[in-house]
Amino acid sequence: MGKRRGGREVLRSLSKKQKKHLREFGEEHPFYDKVLLLLLLRSCFLFQSENSDKSSAESDSETEVEQVSVYHKLLATLKTSRETESEEDESESEEAGESETEMGSDGSQEAGETGGAEGDKNDVPEQKEATDTAEQMLGQEQGDGADTSCDLSHGAIEEFTDVKHESEFSLETNFMEEESRDCNANKRDSNSSQVISEDPFKQHMDRELEEKEVEKISTLPKTSSQSKWPTLGQLTFSSTLEKHKTLKADKEVDMRHLYLHKPLESTWPKVNRQFLSSVNKPSDPSFTPLQRELFCIMNTYQDLFYPERNALTNGEEIRHAYCLHALNHVLKANAQVLSNNAKRRDQKLGTDSDDYRDQGLTRPKVLMIVPFRECALRIVHIFISLLEVNEKKKIDVSNKKRFKGEFGSDPEEKPPNLKRPEDYEAIFAGNIDDHFRIGVAILQKSMRLYAPFYSSDIIIASPLGMKTVIGAEGEKKRDFDFLSSVEILVIDQADIYLMQNWEHILHLMRHINLLPLDSHGVDFSRVRMLNLNNWSKYYRQTLLFSALQDPQINSVFNKHCFNYMGQVAIRNVPLSGSISHVAVQLPHVFRRIEAENITSVIDKRFQFFIDKVLPEYRDAIMSHTLIYVPSYFDYVRLRNYFKKEDLNFTYICEYTKKAGVCRARRFFLKGEKQFLLFTERFHFYKRYTIKGIRNLIFYELPTYSHFYSEICNMMKATDNGMDPTWTCTVLYSKYDAQKLAAVVGIDRTAQMLQSKKDVHLFVTGEN
Repeated sequence: MGKRRGGREVLRSLSKKQKKHLREFGEEHPFYDKVLLLLLLRSCFLFQSENSDKSSAESDSETEVEQVSVYHKLLATLKTSRETESEEDESESEEAGESETEMGSDGSQEAGETGGAEGDKNDVPEQKEATDTAEQMLGQEQGDGADTSCDLSHGAIEEFTDVKHESEFSLETNFMEEESRDCNANKRDSNSSQVISEDPFKQHMDRELEEKEVEKISTLPKTSSQSKWPTLGQLTFSSTLEKHKTLKADKEVDMRHLYLHKPLESTWPKVNRQFLSSVNKPSDPSFTPLQRELFCIMNTYQDLFYPERNALTNGEEIRHAYCLHALNHVLKANAQVLSNNAKRRDQKLGTDSDDYRDQGLTRPKVLMIVPFRECALRIVHIFISLLEVNEKKKIDVSNKKRFKGEFGSDPEEKPPNLKRPEDYEAIFAGNIDDHFRIGVAILQKSMRLYAPFYSSDIIIASPLGMKTVIGAEGEKKRDFDFLSSVEILVIDQADIYLMQNWEHILHLMRHINLLPLDSHGVDFSRVRMLNLNNWSKYYRQTLLFSALQDPQINSVFNKHCFNYMGQVAIRNVPLSGSISHVAVQLPHVFRRIEAENITSVIDKRFQFFIDKVLPEYRDAIMSHTLIYVPSYFDYVRLRNYFKKEDLNFTYICEYTKKAGVCRARRFFLKGEKQFLLFTERFHFYKRYTIKGIRNLIFYELPTYSHFYSEICNMMKATDNGMDPTWTCTVLYSKYDAQKLAAVVGIDRTAQMLQSKKDVHLFVTGEN
């Protein structure tokens, strides 16, 4: 009996992974044998030390398969084995819970959603866990999620970084190629010091701020001025320093006055040719009107917020413009370092000088935040095109085949019968995985993909990819030192992060440009004084692009950007709103909510809805009522209230299983359920047409203004004619001015905000 008890105790101490191996092979995995483990570690260490001097710095061919050494794999496995076991256990329990809840009726809760009267508070952690990946919403229809590299990147064992080319791409050990003559900065330095002083890069990075100026930027409010440009429209310039000057739009651009790095002067017109038309002036053959004005601002190193990015029209134009600026910055910075390396090599021994301070505390200079892998793929392709002077002079790109495999997509995986709006197709084209990060190192005529972050010049990542690296407070394995010396931050398609998890953007902004916790082998004699003084954030340029103006995006631009050069924001007001695109004859009733401050709006809206709006729709006559809810927290609160009041309703949110979605749509169409709670994020990721809508309630104005007309136009999906009993009710407050203007136009918005009465608008269709 004692032996049996002992055996049972041993089995209880085993993990699920160990038990599975014991059942399959009849013995315990050798990984858990401590004696054998020590022998393996010793042999791997000896093997590693014997072969360390045989490592090659040659570039991989496209047919090679990059591998991490066995020694590093084993060490990483030791560190992460317990974590992976706990993650597997959690995932198994979550899958079991999801399978149980999926079989319930519409009144039951979906997987990951908890009930209770305080559901809006209880569900806060679940959104942070589940709102991170677009694959969760789109994977049922598109096959782009087949790439499993995003899952592998959670652990250091499988995340690939190119460690073979450290010496080849090291800035400290390389020198400028004398015969290449590719460095404009070095060439100008030998010819004219006056010309180089006019280079915006040199002017921005070489200026040394005084402590009084830094104190002004930190404490004093910004002064602003207005200007109107031909293409961008209404611009707001703001700055704290007194010497701030308002820019004027350049009608024509002379490439020589842009101070582009020499290769870019010849490659940019070829790369940008696809966006140019025959109407371009001969004196300005390289930029579209939008690119010309945007690059004019970028090149002055001022912060820029452009809220009119459109994936269908100008998205790629903007991407090319900021890629040109970022690459130009990196090439100039690296050329300066390589040139100073040669000068230091040639100087006499024993002499020391501060003239060679040309680096930050860490190497990464540019951080690009994009939502999907497809965006990163296009950016890298633009970089390669800009660096290749002609077909004969191809640049050497390390790990290119691996990059195409992990960031590319297979067109055949997309379902052929999927019909969605054009803007949906443009946003979700290609690989839409949103968990990735990749380092890019550029040195003269070579590019290195998958470079370790501390050896990278440019980091391209998604918000979720950065969050998993930065980690949270209290986590043992976290790193954000590589963000200490970022000089250009690009946040593209910021509106999409509102649909993913905006908290990741805020988390990133709280950890950028902080003093590193470790030196990481930096030569402090080469570090700029601005970095040593912890003033990096005052020199960082932030380029923010979005499809809309939103208070959360405005908050990041106003509260987390401290560029001493100032800020430029485009502030155009919509003359006509999206309500003009409603093709249904429908009365629109806008009901105003009075709130003392912005923090009380959430509770005031909920109370107004259950006291004044919902009673009007409880009657059975008011069936087929869809309630559009932009915020997930408001959705949980309403769902819990509807369950408490035992109302006849169903719901669809971004976490609802496909079977649950089909069931809810069918019940709502047949009238078996009177109400349908419908979240904005589900509509963003799916764009399903909901049939059977007769009454429409916008619990809050939609984030995207064109969603208003899309939802209203769904009412004609089932009936050929118009029904005079159809209704549309919209709740709004004075704090929704931007969203309201995008829906009804600026003139009506001004009238509605002045009046405290409900506003009735009747749209006759195709206004």
